[in-house]
Amino acid sequence: MTAKYHKYILEFKQPSGTSRGVMITKETWFLTLEKANKKGVGECGILRGLSIDDRTVYEDKLKWVCNNIGLGLDALLCELEEFPSIQFGLEMAFKSLESSNPFLLFPSAFTKGFDNISINGLVWMGSETFMRKQIKEKIAAGFDCIKLKIGAIDFQTELDILKSIRKEFSVSDIELRVDANGAFSADNALEKLKQLSDYQLHSIEQPIKPKQFDAMAQLCEVTPLPIALDEELIGVFSKGEKQKLLEAVKPQYIILKPSLVGGFSGSQQWIDIAEDLNIKWWITSALESNIGLNAIAQWTYTLKNKMPQGLGTGSLFTNNFLSPLTVKNGTLHYDSKQQWKFNL
Repeated sequence: MTAKYHKYILEFKQPSGTSRGVMITKETWFLTLEKANKKGVGECGILRGLSIDDRTVYEDKLKWVCNNIGLGLDALLCELEEFPSIQFGLEMAFKSLESSNPFLLFPSAFTKGFDNISINGLVWMGSETFMRKQIKEKIAAGFDCIKLKIGAIDFQTELDILKSIRKEFSVSDIELRVDANGAFSADNALEKLKQLSDYQLHSIEQPIKPKQFDAMAQLCEVTPLPIALDEELIGVFSKGEKQKLLEAVKPQYIILKPSLVGGFSGSQQWIDIAEDLNIKWWITSALESNIGLNAIAQWTYTLKNKMPQGLGTGSLFTNNFLSPLTVKNGTLHYDSKQQWKFNL
């Protein structure tokens, strides 16, 4: 078996803002495996500034993987605990290599076009005018679950936007989620959550920055609004550490991005622990190209979680790869007749 890698820069159609800043491009890396005239591809979807494996040795580690691909998947995954995005790329690439179709990793009713995945519509941070425009577009496109990035513009303006949505659409019409990306301080988070709860939100992701365990645990205990841990899960590697974190913080939800938490196997471990503790969960992409998004979507469907998932990011880029994934009426579909445009 041989392996090679290459970098690819995804370009956003428009600048996309979070409380951590505005993104114009997104770096990603592809691993290609070849054995007996068959090829497999995986995507190592690193998020600079957020991924635990955002390190200067990242490319060196990819070279090491390619030079040692003969060790096999299990041994490589053990060696890559601190590089979760490479773990995910490897799991994907091996699964791709084993398949008769390198892009069909988890055959199901979804990949046959018989079923779909409910997803949320994502509204990026920006000016009030820009955010309102996105909201109108998502509602017109048939989404009944909308997720708003908050925490970068004036908080009262964000409340006013939520108020205007609720004035027109009830909870039964539109499910609203918000994602603060750790923008609130531990001192003022509870007061802000109380204000947000007036608009009957489904949940808030990561209200305060991660690694403030006591503050987050206290917040989850008294919050008037369900809290979903996101960035908090990054860099927590062992099963024991994961168990300890969820038992201590007791969030209402966790959100799993396979590129950030160690691929399918790392995500599944979080799911198993969460379910034992009666903590709910959903899956979200991490701005991968359609290669990674395809793998995440196919796997997510097999989990049979009926909540809206965060898998609507495929249309964000000008230079993404043509794929069978399409969004219709707030759901993700797989058009098996559509050919891929990606050179293995």
